[in-house]
Amino acid sequence: MIIGTLTFSHCVSVQVKRRERNTMEKFYSIWKNTFCYGDGDDFHYKITQGSQKFTSFLNPQTPAQLRPLTVVLHGPAGVGKTTLAKKVMLDWTQDNLPETLDSAFYLSCKELNHKGACTFAELMSKNWPDLQEAGPEILAQAQKVLIIIDGFDELRVPSGSLIHDICGDWKKRKPVPVLLGSLLKRKMLPKATLLITTRPGALRELRLLLEQPLLMEIEGLLEPDRREYFLKHFQEEDQALRAFDLMKSNPALFHMGSAPAVCWVVCTCLKLQMAKGEDPAPTCQTTTSLFLRFLCSQFTPAPGSCPSQHLVAPVKALCALAAEGVWTQTSVFDGEDLGRLGVEESDLRPFLDKNVLQKDRDCGGCYSFIHLSVQQLLAAMFYLLESEEEEGGESHRGDIGDIQKLLSKEERLKNPNLTHVMYFLFGLSNEKRARELEITFGCRVSMGIKQELLKSKSSGNKPFSSMMDMKEVVYCLYESQDEQLIKEAMVHVKEMSLHLKNKMDIMYSSFCLKHCQNLQKISLQVEKGIFLENDTASESDTWVQSSNKNLNFLDVDQSFLSHSSMRILCEQITRVTCHLQKVVIKNVSPAEAYQDFCLAFTGKKTLTHLTLEGSVHSEKMLLLLCETLKHLRCNLHYLRLGSCSDITQQWDNFSLALETNQSLKCLDLIASELLDEGVKLLCTTLRHPKCFLQRLSLENCHLTEACCKELSSALIVTQRLTHLCLAKNNLGDGGVKLLCEGLSYPECQLQTLVLCHCNITRHGCKYISKLLQRDSSLTHLDLGFNLIATGLWFLCEALKKPNCNLTYLGLCGCSITSFCCQDLASALTSNWRLETLDLGENILGKSGIIVLFEALKQNNGPLKTLRLKMDESSVEIQKLLKEMKDSNTKLTIDCKDSRTSRSSYCDFLS
Repeated sequence: MIIGTLTFSHCVSVQVKRRERNTMEKFYSIWKNTFCYGDGDDFHYKITQGSQKFTSFLNPQTPAQLRPLTVVLHGPAGVGKTTLAKKVMLDWTQDNLPETLDSAFYLSCKELNHKGACTFAELMSKNWPDLQEAGPEILAQAQKVLIIIDGFDELRVPSGSLIHDICGDWKKRKPVPVLLGSLLKRKMLPKATLLITTRPGALRELRLLLEQPLLMEIEGLLEPDRREYFLKHFQEEDQALRAFDLMKSNPALFHMGSAPAVCWVVCTCLKLQMAKGEDPAPTCQTTTSLFLRFLCSQFTPAPGSCPSQHLVAPVKALCALAAEGVWTQTSVFDGEDLGRLGVEESDLRPFLDKNVLQKDRDCGGCYSFIHLSVQQLLAAMFYLLESEEEEGGESHRGDIGDIQKLLSKEERLKNPNLTHVMYFLFGLSNEKRARELEITFGCRVSMGIKQELLKSKSSGNKPFSSMMDMKEVVYCLYESQDEQLIKEAMVHVKEMSLHLKNKMDIMYSSFCLKHCQNLQKISLQVEKGIFLENDTASESDTWVQSSNKNLNFLDVDQSFLSHSSMRILCEQITRVTCHLQKVVIKNVSPAEAYQDFCLAFTGKKTLTHLTLEGSVHSEKMLLLLCETLKHLRCNLHYLRLGSCSDITQQWDNFSLALETNQSLKCLDLIASELLDEGVKLLCTTLRHPKCFLQRLSLENCHLTEACCKELSSALIVTQRLTHLCLAKNNLGDGGVKLLCEGLSYPECQLQTLVLCHCNITRHGCKYISKLLQRDSSLTHLDLGFNLIATGLWFLCEALKKPNCNLTYLGLCGCSITSFCCQDLASALTSNWRLETLDLGENILGKSGIIVLFEALKQNNGPLKTLRLKMDESSVEIQKLLKEMKDSNTKLTIDCKDSRTSRSSYCDFLS
């Protein structure tokens, strides 16, 4: 459906007969699927609910309590927000009966920018002179009044002016921003209905001014409407469908096609190329190539002729206008704007004649670009054309920032339009496109722009890839289509984290990945619906093809894959050129993906670390994993099998795999339903002479005291196991007693024991204290998040003994207070082995910290790291820290609460 435009003057009162309801129903069918969810205090509606709410909003006869008083239409440039608002305006009014006052007012923010101080009555009465006299009547029936505020993002007002000096006086003279803010904040006409249109960039600021708005996202033309647009534009159906498919092949361009103006640009450009017998496919490869081809095609010199020099000055003037507009977030320009930049109206004539620029319908004497993307392209051209012309001088005028400022993340957060200018600038850095500009407009383009883009002067010449999100990096590089530029840009990148949300992300990321020769680690997160089961092989193939031979770490987390994408990924893994060493697979769908991965890993000699976590409950998957472990070429050192519910049922096979495999040293069964019975089976495996496990984590495996006797016995027999994590299991003091009995045997070689969150009390501390005083092999002990403050004395007594071999003691979150610090201080004074003491998440108080620091000053012992929870902003604490560091330079005091955010306590496995 091709949407037309309804033209209105600046401020009108519409009192026309209401259209038939079926007209609105037809209108809704065009705008279906255009509603979205908000958050906070905003109303939330799905499409059906949103339609009903919007229908009630359109009808002034709907009871006020059932009608939203404020509706915001938001969406990108050119999708029809103003058209819809004006259509609503027509349908608002009813039969002009004497007893009703059903009026609609239209305020254009573009024109409000040029209006001086006035009264609210004057603001609303430009096209209704009698309004000032009718003021009392309007105030009395304000609930039947509709006020449209169109183009809020176009409003040029100082920061804070919309909330300053709010006024409720109808006849008091105020600056326009004050009056508009008073209307939005409901000080003026509080019962009137407001319909506001804006682009997404200004939505956050607008929501701060409104109470409970109904947010409606306008998406513009849907896919069938775009297809119909192409069919109507081209005379021949095969050409129309070919052009439509080419636009659709570029996800970014197709997304922009929701705006009718973009469809017109694409159709105009491709139709002209087809008429000349040219191949239009390269034109749709990037958004830069499409919009540049459109612009150049309007001014292409005749074959054999030289570029017309009369275009040089106009195009530079137009680029300056576009650039200032982007930086000031303006898309409508008046005579004052032209004069400030030294642009004559005659300079604009060539672009008005070619529909690149157009006279604004709502604002007399003003101009706007056919679409925001055209303005952004010209703004990017400004940097290329200016840099050579004014070399050595000030090359940027007025409010226009330089390239380094354009690349600044801070600037782009404040002004999202700058991001698209940045994309276009990278696209124009391509030598072929730069040459196209020179030929068309007779302007010289400096290719020195490449190096300026790759380095940031403001950040110590750091690579531009360090200044922005990886998504922005790959978007920029894809637009360039310059392989050498990509290699230079990515030469320092060794790790990439990609969150694939749409087809654009896949296309752009895969293009860049092919040229990241030094990439070593890649982390992927794939949203649902990106890879579909009906994808062709070529569509799924784009995201995994890479010639990188240095890649050794693959992390796939929270991802939804199709069978075809899984097949292709696994084919890549099995290739001899793939040298993956570490693979992490977490929370991946479908569940069968884990089976495919296990098959791919079988016989992969380079693979040393493997994590499978999430839907790891398939019997077939466990059998395949066992085959992987038993394979002669298996070189796995580390295996993490998380949240596995079927492991106990498959233990015979798993045990045989552990006994056959001679490379596996670390096994992590975190959050698996092992239970006490499963631990008994595990202990049998640990006792086997061919079991080579050295580090074992059974964190959160639903264990109790009942399994501790078996564990204790296994610790005596197996002399290979040196690290054991039993965190987040309800072992209690009884379980600790049994473990200590096994640990006390000289045959036990355990060095690290993690017992965080194990429900240990002071009684458990007594058993541990006795163990530590018997020349135990334990050097690392973590008792974090157990309520053992009252048992701390026993541990401190052990620390004082020369037989205590602990070098690390973790007491994070153990409810230790200042009253316990004297015991700790005494222990630290006597101990000569402890290197790390973790007291994080304990409220020691200033007095407790002073006691500890005094002890550490007196004894220049082995302690290297002390973790504490304290307020570093306190002047007194800062003074204490400085004194401590001055007296003991080798001691590091860590005040960060990193332990609380850790998902696992067995750092020794990583």
